[in-house]
Amino acid sequence: MKLLLHTCCAPCSIKCVEALSTEGMLPVLFWYNPNIHPYTEYRSRRDSLYDFAKGKALELILEDEYGLRSFINSVERQMPLNTFRCGFCYKLRMEKAARYARENGFDAFSTTLLISSYQDHELIKKTGEDLARDIGIEFLYRDFRPLFREGRNEAKAAGYYMQKYCGCIYSEEERYLGNGSGSRT
Repeated sequence: MKLLLHTCCAPCSIKCVEALSTEGMLPVLFWYNPNIHPYTEYRSRRDSLYDFAKGKALELILEDEYGLRSFINSVERQMPLNTFRCGFCYKLRMEKAARYARENGFDAFSTTLLISSYQDHELIKKTGEDLARDIGIEFLYRDFRPLFREGRNEAKAAGYYMQKYCGCIYSEEERYLGNGSGSRT
């Protein structure tokens, strides 16, 4: 199976790639994360993922769009700030991956978001399934969450950049002000 794996960061990718390879799949990594802010955070995560992919001889497709203004404008248009913005963010990134996969001859797409114990797993799964139906490409679902801690430990040992919040500017604010979940990947 030719699989496109949307990747949010190196720490989340380590165990997802390993688990898929035990099933005989070597995914192509796909970076599209215009939700990650500020730019220094975006660059650190992107560059760390690049180093991971290079070290493991994995193909990495970079949709390198730092999108602070467009992301914030889209979130503001889609919903008031007091609603669950994460669903919008999941769909934004996974839809780009699904469309890229369909248009470039992949059999399926998936996402490393499925490893994080800090994210809304069921919403990620539902979003992938809905996109698969709407776009016409298979969504490969795996529950990678049991591998989360081990993957983070391996990432630390390897010296990969370790983020402190999920990526969006809203989550960063919540983390530092202590007034929200500040969900992390």
